[in-house]
Amino acid sequence: MTETFFETLRRECATDWSAAVGHRFVRELCDGSIADAAMARYLIQDHRFLDAFLTLLGGAIASADRFESRLRFGRFAGMVSGEENDYFLRAFAALGVSEADRAAIPDSAPTKGFQALMREAAATRAYPAVLAVLNVAEGLYLDWAMRAPQPLPANFVHAEWITLHDNPFFRDFVGFLRDELDRVGPEAADQARDFFRRAARLEREFFDEVYIA
Repeated sequence: MTETFFETLRRECATDWSAAVGHRFVRELCDGSIADAAMARYLIQDHRFLDAFLTLLGGAIASADRFESRLRFGRFAGMVSGEENDYFLRAFAALGVSEADRAAIPDSAPTKGFQALMREAAATRAYPAVLAVLNVAEGLYLDWAMRAPQPLPANFVHAEWITLHDNPFFRDFVGFLRDELDRVGPEAADQARDFFRRAARLEREFFDEVYIA
């Protein structure tokens, strides 16, 4: 069977992709054993992506070549702005992380790198570049979330972060992202490959950073 364009890029980045999907952070999150301090460090940094990520979704809306695609991105942006952001705020409260605490903690190097990559992809106004980053940012998360053992951890901070990335709406969106990259990516293969590779490496580094106190 012929490999799709997405499958080719994922295979080329298999070392970073597999390291992220099977990371210690993922294992401890899924079994509920992750320390509160580590989970807080992760969520504080991940929440910093929202502004750049919405910029990336805006880039997808602006550069998509189909009205139906723009609608899909618009619906997803609404979920991120609402349901996902609400989860962050409830999780911070449960972990005892105040707004002042969050403000006092600087961006980590991987956080800065990913923010810059998202904004760079959006600024290209090239749909394949935007899709490459989105396929890593969302597809890699679905990959690890689907592997979470049942039952999920009792703590909502852990369980909801898993279900936010493994539910029918999210699975359908990731499938849409892959189909779109397979459709338009080959016409800008080098550009898409470069953004995909850098995003996969940053995902692995972002998980590594959770354990650097």
